[in-house]
Formats: sequence, C-alpha cells, structure tokens
Amino acid sequence: MSLLLFLAAALRISVPYTLAALGAAINERGGVINIALEGMMLNGALAYVLGAHFSGNPWAGVAAAVAAGVATGALHALVTVVARADQITSGLGINLLAAGLTKFVLTQVFHSSSNSARVVGLPDWDLGALSSIPGLGPVFSTPLVLAAIALVLAGQWLLFRSVFGLRLRSIGERPEAAATLGLRVSGYRTLGVLISGALAGLAGAWLASEQHSFTDGMTGGRGYIALAAMIVGKWSPLGAAAACLLFGTAEALQITLQGSGFPSELLQMMPYLVTMLALAGFIGRATAPRAIGVPYDPEQG
Repeated sequence: MSLLLFLAAALRISVPYTLAALGAAINERGGVINIALEGMMLNGALAYVLGAHFSGNPWAGVAAAVAAGVATGALHALVTVVARADQITSGLGINLLAAGLTKFVLTQVFHSSSNSARVVGLPDWDLGALSSIPGLGPVFSTPLVLAAIALVLAGQWLLFRSVFGLRLRSIGERPEAAATLGLRVSGYRTLGVLISGALAGLAGAWLASEQHSFTDGMTGGRGYIALAAMIVGKWSPLGAAAACLLFGTAEALQITLQGSGFPSELLQMMPYLVTMLALAGFIGRATAPRAIGVPYDPEQG
C-alpha cells in the first residue's frame, strides 16, 4: 500500500509539469521557444483563485485560468511572432511581468502580498471501480489527472498523426519551404503558442486548486522544469510526460524522506538535481526543430 501511495503522490505531483510540458512540445514544434511557461502558470493559478473566489464555482476558476494562460500566450506570440523579437528575452520578460502583476493583484484584491483567501478546489469524480483502486483511486478521481492523461494522448496524435501537426512540424523545420506551399507560418506559430498558454494556464489551475489558494511565486520553477522535461522527452508529448513523471517521482521522494534524517539541503536539491542529470544524459541525443528560435520574416521568406 505504501508503494501505491508513493506512486499516487508522484502522479499527482507530475500533473502540472505534464500539462505545461505538453504545451511547450506543441508550440516549440512550430519553431517558437517558450521560456514563458512559468509566467503562464503563475497567471493561470491566480486567475483560478479569482474565478473561484468571486463565483464560488471551481470550474469558473478553471475557465479563468485557461483564459489567463491564453492571454499570456497571446502576448508572447505578439512579441515573438508578430514583432519578431528575441524569443528567450520575451519569455523571461513575461515571467518577470507575471511575478510582479500577480503580487499587485493579490495585494489589491486580498490585501496581502503573500497569499489569497481560501477558495474551493475541484471536486472528485466517482468513477466506480476506478475510484476504488487502493492508493491510486483518489488520484484517478481527480478531474485534471484524467484530463492530463487524455490531453497527452491527444497531443501525441495531434502532432504526429494529424494534418495540423504535420504542417506545424514542417513550419518548425523549414518555414520558408512551408510558406511556398501556401501555409501561414505566423498563423500556425501563433496558434501553437496559444495552445501552450491554455495548457500552462490549466497547470496553474491545478496548483491553485490543490492548495485551495494562491501564494506569491507558488509555481516555484515548475515552468522551467517542464521545459527541461520537454527537451528530455525530445519534443514529444509522450516523452515529455514520461520525463515529468520522473521529476514528479523525485519530488515525491523528497517529500517522503523529510524527517528521516536525510540532509535537508540535499532533499531540497533533489528535483533540480534530477533535472540537471536528465538533461546531461539526454540533451545530446535530443534534436530540436531546425528553425526553433528563428524569427520568420514573410518578406524575406
């Protein structure tokens, strides 16, 4: 039973990483670097709390979180796809903007610079026999866990089995050639970033729903780890999800070992150490899309 509970904790922790990494895999396949995942998640988490606080309905919070993620993605797309600015600089700027903006809104609405009022979380679903599995049942009863699994499978199909995915990947490899076939490079790239924003916003909703509140900087670097997981997973939704499960397992192990006498400094380092080791072991064998990070100028293309 203890092993099942550990697996349940690892799966639950992996959800926000997986949703954000899935979005990154989709938009980076189109050629846009997305360092802004952290800011998208942070805005989504606060939007969930605001939506749930004022409506009393957690699903309104989820809708607000997705909308906030899409809005943040639209800003990133405007700067990088339309204005053709440096994509890494844009992402870092959005992360800094989100950190300041969320603290400002938190202060104005909840009169605190550190945390919000408590809000309702997402209700569990009764899935019959699936909900009765020892240890794992409560995890599968959580709506966003099932949504994350379904979205990963859908994302894998979208990228590698659909016409949209074929076109998006071709734009991420050779945008000039794709443009000669009549594809709107800027439109596909923008759509990819918006999808990424929606998924990162959903990841933020998960964090806020689990904690029943928003706390300043609550994403804690998860956006960057999700980006690393996407690279380890070779820009594939299934590969990224597997890497996220690895990082979630490391974080669950960190929580399990608390109070065991294991040095606390090493415990705090564990998820990030696993990230660095995974990158060192896999990044050399992971080939990024050829045109990633390269602005497309339709006048030159």
